[in-house]
Formats: sequence, C-alpha cells, structure tokens
Amino acid sequence: MAKTFTATTNPICKTVFTADPAPLVVGDTLYLFTTHDEDVLINDFYTMRDWCCFSTKDMVNWTDHGTIFSLDDIAWADDRAWAPQCVGRNGKFYLYCPVHKAGKDTGMAIAVGVADKPEGPYRDIGAPLIDEGDWNDIDPTVFIDDDGQAYLYFGNPELRYVLLNEDMVSYNREVGIRKIPMTTESFGTGSHYTGTSYGEGPWFYRRNDLYYMVYAAFAGKKGDKRNEHFAYSTSKSPTGPWVYGGVLMEEGPCFTNHPGICDFKGHSYLFYHTDELPGGSLFHRSVCVAEFMYNADGTIDTVAKCSEIKKI
Repeated sequence: MAKTFTATTNPICKTVFTADPAPLVVGDTLYLFTTHDEDVLINDFYTMRDWCCFSTKDMVNWTDHGTIFSLDDIAWADDRAWAPQCVGRNGKFYLYCPVHKAGKDTGMAIAVGVADKPEGPYRDIGAPLIDEGDWNDIDPTVFIDDDGQAYLYFGNPELRYVLLNEDMVSYNREVGIRKIPMTTESFGTGSHYTGTSYGEGPWFYRRNDLYYMVYAAFAGKKGDKRNEHFAYSTSKSPTGPWVYGGVLMEEGPCFTNHPGICDFKGHSYLFYHTDELPGGSLFHRSVCVAEFMYNADGTIDTVAKCSEIKKI
C-alpha cells in the first residue's frame, strides 16, 4: 500500500536508502524513480535488487509507491539493479533498467519493464534490449524527440546510443549501436578511461533548440580518485557533435552520483544523490533535489547543493 510523507529538507526520502534519481512529469504529477541500496551489504559492494517510485504534486508532499520492479521479475538477470529511467508513450510506460545478466563471465545488459501506469507494476519484456556482452551497458537515458524518434543513450566508460523503434522495446538494427566520439571538445579533459571527464550516468533531454547531455564526471589526471561531479554538454543535433559546457554541480561527499533533470510547473530541478542521511555511506545513498535556472543562451551555471525543499 502506498504511503505518504512530507519532505521540506534533503534528502527527500529519509526511511530507505535511494540513489540514481530519474524524474518523469506526467500531467500535474512528478514521478521519481530510484534505485534502492539495501541496508545489509553482500561482499561489501552495492547491494541493489529493486527499483522504487515516489510521486508529488508540489515537491513537498510525496507518495511512496514502494517497489515497482525487481530482479525477481527478470528471469534472465541475477544482480545489480542499477540506474533506471522511465518514459511514457502510446498509453504505456517503459522503465529501462541496467542489470547483470545471469551466467558465468557475463556483463551488464539493459532490461525493459512495461506498465499501464507510471507507478507500475512493471513487466519484463523477456529478454535484454541491449546486450553487447560487456560492462558498458549501464545507465540508460531515453528521450522522444518532436519528430517521434526515440533515442536511448547509455554507457560507462563510453557513451553509446540506439534509435528506438515505435514500440519502445526494440531498436533500429540497421543503424545499430552507435558510439559517440569521446573527445575533450565534447566532454572536457578528465581522468576517466577515455581521457575525457565523461564517466557514466548520462541524462539526455532537449530544451528549446538545444540538446543536453548531463553526466557524472571525473576531472584531473587518470588515476585521480576524487568523487564524481556533474558536467554537461550541448548539441544542435540529438546525435552530436557535442560541445562541453562545464561543471554543473561540484563533487559530492560520496564517490558516485547520478543526475536527473526536469521542468515541473514552471520550475527546473536537478536531482542527485549523496551519502548524507544518517547511516549513509558509499553504498548507502539518498536522493536530493535542487532548483536551478537556465541562462538566456541555454547555458547553466554551477548548481549549489540544497538543504531546503520549497513547496510549489
């Protein structure tokens, strides 16, 4: 049964560890999809087995819809219920989720759950949407452009994309899986494997005539162990070329981070996660939100972390 709670300060949910926020606006309601860090760790690593959903109409009063999809619903997966994103189309909602494919010497793959409502429950389509047999297939982000073409970007350490078909559960095999050139012009100089700042957690969207790619980033030299910050790039086309825009949010207290951006009732919001909830840690994270504004030219100044959540 759904529960309600009030959040006037960050983190938003204070009763369960959540991470990897993915907002979706449907009418007068903002739905927030998250991963779930289990209280008890296995092998001292991220222990994540399901996905959660919360909703609000005013950013302060929230409904907790509980678990909406889990590894138990995906017969071909066995671990790592990582960062999702949801999108609606043709009366259905599609939740794209990276998971570890069951079996020896397998990597990550991207599953799709389908539901009639944003809050689920979701049903697995029965097989991976993306399965390249490597570890790059994580952190899917989905956007449907004005012409109806849907794009799914994903990846760590490389940024890749596919053109989704109208059914949203398959992609254009003729175009295939495309790799974005990982250049410093596109993603800045950084310490990740590609030599750019791009690390993981892409969030792809369009605002006016600009396409945005917001992502978890690493600065400094290769081997630098500093925490992830947010950076962003923009393009006049949904497939690039991308132009590095700068730092969106400075690094947080925990090693990982994951952006989620939306406009809701005339306000722009950046969702992120930290380890600042009591009992928090590298493997016990909590979702937060900060309001921000765009400059007239579409650029975004560095967004400060926020403690207060304002009702709208």
